[in-house]
Amino acid sequence: MLIRQDLPPLPDPLPVPTTDAHTHLGSTAQGDGMPELDAIAAALAMNVTRLVEVGTDVASSASVVALAEAYPEVIASVAIHPNDAARLGANLGAELDRLAALITTSAKIRGIGETGLDYYRTPEPEGQALQRQSFATHIGWAKEHDLALVIHSRDAQDDLLAVLDSEGAPDRVQMHCFSGDAGFAKACLDRGYFLSFAGQVTFKANEELREALDVTPTDRLLVETDAPYLTPMPHRGRPNSSYLLPHTVRFIAERRGADLAELCQQLDANATAVFGEWGEAC
Repeated sequence: MLIRQDLPPLPDPLPVPTTDAHTHLGSTAQGDGMPELDAIAAALAMNVTRLVEVGTDVASSASVVALAEAYPEVIASVAIHPNDAARLGANLGAELDRLAALITTSAKIRGIGETGLDYYRTPEPEGQALQRQSFATHIGWAKEHDLALVIHSRDAQDDLLAVLDSEGAPDRVQMHCFSGDAGFAKACLDRGYFLSFAGQVTFKANEELREALDVTPTDRLLVETDAPYLTPMPHRGRPNSSYLLPHTVRFIAERRGADLAELCQQLDANATAVFGEWGEAC
C-alpha cells in the first residue's frame, strides 16, 4: 500500500484488528484528495478494519449512508451538527424533518450524531437555543430507533449534561472526541457513557485530557481519528486519515501500561457494544 509523498507515511500496523470509532471519509477525500476507497484500503493495511463514518448535515448524512452501503468495513451515523443547527435558523425544523426521513432507510445506520452542543463556535444565545432544540430531537431519535447517540461537546458541558438528563439518554452514548477534564469524564462515566479519544490526546499541552483518559475504564474506552481533523503526533498539522489511528492507539497503550493487542481487542469489543456487529443489522 503506497501513500502519496505529501501525506503522512504509513505507521506500523496494529497487531490485531481494531475500529476507528469516528471519522469523516468524505471530508478527508475533499481535504487531501485521497478517495474513500483508497482511505479504506490504507486503514485496512494498518489493521484498522472497521470505521464509523459520520454525517454533519442532511447531504453529508445521505452520503455516509451510501458509503456504508457500498463498503462492509463502514457503518453510518447521521445528524445535523450543532453548529449547522444554529446556522439553519428558521429552516432547522424542515431540515430535521428531512433527516428523520433518512434514518430508517438503511440497516447500516447505527448512530445518531454527531449532535450535541458547541458554544465555542456558536456564542449567540439564539443559536445556542437552536442547538438545544436540535439536540433534544436527536436524542429522541436515538431512543425511538434504538441507535447509539454520538455527541459533540465544546464549551457547553453543564448544558449538555442538563439536556441529556432532562430528555433521558439512550442506552448507548459515545462522547465523541472527548475534550474534557477528569471531572467531566467521571460525570459522563457515572451516566454510563463511552468516552472516545482522538489525536489531541497525544498533544503535549493536553495533560488534563490525559488525566481524563486515566480515569476511563477500559470497557468504556473508544479511539477515533475524527479525520481529517486532529492528526496525532508526530504528524500534527498534516492531513489526518483512518490509517493513522495506530499512532493514537499506541500512545494510549503506553500511557495506560496496556498490552497493545489486548487494547485493540477491547476497543473493537467496545465499538461493537455501542454500534452492533458491522455485518448484521442492529
